[in-house]
Amino acid sequence: MERRVETGTDQLLCTVRDHVATVAFNRPERRNALGDIVTPALREILLVLEADPDVRAVVLTGVGKAFCAGGDVKGMGAARGKDSRTVDEKIRELQHRQHGLTLRLHELPKPTIAALPGAAAGAGMSIALACDIRIGSTNAFLVPGFAAIGLSGDYGGSWQLTQLVGPAKAKEIYFSGRRVAAQEALALGLLNEVVAEDRLAARTAELAGQIASGPPLAIRYMKQNINRATQADFRTCLDWEADRLVRVAQTADHREAVQAFIEKRPPTFRGI
Repeated sequence: MERRVETGTDQLLCTVRDHVATVAFNRPERRNALGDIVTPALREILLVLEADPDVRAVVLTGVGKAFCAGGDVKGMGAARGKDSRTVDEKIRELQHRQHGLTLRLHELPKPTIAALPGAAAGAGMSIALACDIRIGSTNAFLVPGFAAIGLSGDYGGSWQLTQLVGPAKAKEIYFSGRRVAAQEALALGLLNEVVAEDRLAARTAELAGQIASGPPLAIRYMKQNINRATQADFRTCLDWEADRLVRVAQTADHREAVQAFIEKRPPTFRGI
């Protein structure tokens, strides 16, 4: 049974079904651009889903033909000259907002999947890259877009892109601001899969369901281990792997998995 989770706005939709939460940007007339309503709502719903024991995986997508077009450029123009904060205050505020969105996605103790029906641009590209897995339709593309409006980038896109494609390719994509279409994104590792437009929702649900049926604690530790591997040395990662494996070996889910293996049946994981 599907249940709706209140987000406080129609600009962001959230439902949960079979342990999978699907969060959808819902501003199709603006290509799902971010703004002062939808972006805070996304930060809040991530906290809600993190605390919900029924949710084991999170899908982030967009209604209509786009994933997320990033910041509302027209809104930026309208706001010019109306902000009385100092530069330092603006920096601290942006740092706080970034921590509550893409850093939270990156560190969320539940797997995240971005499903891209079309454009992931600017901060929308950064949000997609902060997810653990990305599936795109054949119409999907990623574009940083910052150079076109005289900005350098935010929400961690430059870090995530560099981790995935290396510094030289990341610089070329950011400096030029060009589109990375679906098949190139697949070849570069920016997308894990590319599927036909009419298969995107079904394939995403299939993969999310497969992950959500797995052992939640073990998958949480897998995500921690892999995230740490991008920043720490081998010795540190070995030590953390040992710590996490011994801890998860004490769980009921591990005992259930071993018993299921012996009995030749699928395990039932409860996250304990």
